[in-house]
Amino acid sequence: MDAALARLASALALALAVPLAAAEEQAATAPVRAAEPARLAAGGLLIAIAPAGERLVAVGDRGIIVVSDDRGAHWRQAEHVPTQALLTGVCFLDAQHGVAVGHDEVILVSEDGGLHWERTHYAPEAQRPLLDVWCGSSGQVIAVGAYSAYFTSDDGGKSWRQVKFEPVSASSGPPTAPVQEEGAGGGYHLNRILGAPGRRLYIAAEAGHLYASSDDGKSWRALASPYEGSFFGVMPLAGESLLAFGLRGHLYRSADAGASWQSIETGTVAMLTGATALGADVIAVVGLSGVVLVSRDGGRSFTLQQQPDYSGLSAVCPAREATVAVVGEDGARLIEIKGTSSLPRSARR
Repeated sequence: MDAALARLASALALALAVPLAAAEEQAATAPVRAAEPARLAAGGLLIAIAPAGERLVAVGDRGIIVVSDDRGAHWRQAEHVPTQALLTGVCFLDAQHGVAVGHDEVILVSEDGGLHWERTHYAPEAQRPLLDVWCGSSGQVIAVGAYSAYFTSDDGGKSWRQVKFEPVSASSGPPTAPVQEEGAGGGYHLNRILGAPGRRLYIAAEAGHLYASSDDGKSWRALASPYEGSFFGVMPLAGESLLAFGLRGHLYRSADAGASWQSIETGTVAMLTGATALGADVIAVVGLSGVVLVSRDGGRSFTLQQQPDYSGLSAVCPAREATVAVVGEDGARLIEIKGTSSLPRSARR
């Protein structure tokens, strides 16, 4: 594994071996080291991507944030990003207001579609990276990360409240609300958080853990898990169907909101890292080693569309007709999904 791919795998797998230290309030006022201009910013290590209206915004190494106003054909670097930490997650509440998270427990907000950012939370002493962020409605945002880090905001990311992530098991009765966390502690790494219709949220976590919420994250319950290895993504489908995926090419589908799971053959042992829908039945899942899995039947089966450069991919989102924008160890690029030229008009951008 070359150095770039190793860094991507490390960032996604979060193979941390550092002890948890107490966070210092003074860290929020520490001197800001802004991301430096990079001529090839869109060609370096990028970890996450999200739409901001018609714009695409991607984040990655050394605080690099890039934006595209032509659905991924061309990219330019954000004008001001007040961090040099690895950024791992990004989401937008609308076309203008976005939130990005990353290592050093940094949280950034933008009010102009990702061109300029402001730091609203920072705690490097915690040694607890944030790994993903979800943007809901009415200013609601949830950031998750290592050791069950869980932060909530009701004002679009301008202020934050840390709560203890306390999901209940599927058999232990009704879930209870999380409580204020007094200090940093252990817990499973929460790798990805995604929303679904009807106030539903899902979290993919390490060591085979999957979680669901039916009240916009106020309470959580553990789902039955088909696998003991780490999950790096979950994707809500139509109705109560779900996909969950992670290490060694493991991919599972549930038709009953996570009560039971079916293993899906992938033809790869590469880590699976991101997924997106291109229509009612077309789904693309990406992973390390240039893996692109394509389903045309709502996630019931997948075919491998191997990328010839074997470059690691970390995230994906719809771009243009039958095309996805991907980010990873070699930056941002477009990939055509073969056999999808007949996508319904609603799936085309």
